[in-house]
Amino acid sequence: MGQVVMYASVSVDGFIADENDRPGPLFGRLTSGDVPLDDSGVLKVSKASYDYTRAYWDQIAVTIAGRHVFDITDGWDGKPPSNVDHVVVVTHRPMPEGWDPEAPFHFVNGIEAAAAKAQELAGDRLIEVAAGDVGGQMLAAGLVDEVRMNVVPVVFGSGKRFFGSVNAQHLLEDPDVVIQGDRVLHLRYRVRR
Repeated sequence: MGQVVMYASVSVDGFIADENDRPGPLFGRLTSGDVPLDDSGVLKVSKASYDYTRAYWDQIAVTIAGRHVFDITDGWDGKPPSNVDHVVVVTHRPMPEGWDPEAPFHFVNGIEAAAAKAQELAGDRLIEVAAGDVGGQMLAAGLVDEVRMNVVPVVFGSGKRFFGSVNAQHLLEDPDVVIQGDRVLHLRYRVRR
């Protein structure tokens, strides 16, 4: 069974985007170094960030995201981000009109269906769930094993929260990974059961 990891870059005050869904300086960390993170030549990070991020990205089989993220990214043009094999989209709406049904995207209704589909597709490989509302719902439902945050030194003041609208306490273990990169602090926490 694949481990489920909630993941995103986040401001020091807990936001993954501003009120208009713009991540602003949160993605600046992906161009602040000199080590290429992928084949695009655009993403360049510090050696410490490369070692941490590349190893993580290479383990991901499936990403779970909400329909809102799917829509604002234009479905990544039908190609899962970061060379992930599949994307499971949590939605109450059908796939977009004209969407290629052969694209490795799976549209499901609800977080439980998303978790089941992701597990089916991932086998024993890693499942990533995007932080925000869907990630927060999955955490609240006990479906997340680990939380990974890329904390960027910026204060948003308001916006889209890392844990979405979670309104109950959830305990995490002490961080078992703390890595300083250029313009980012990578943190990894196991979810306390």
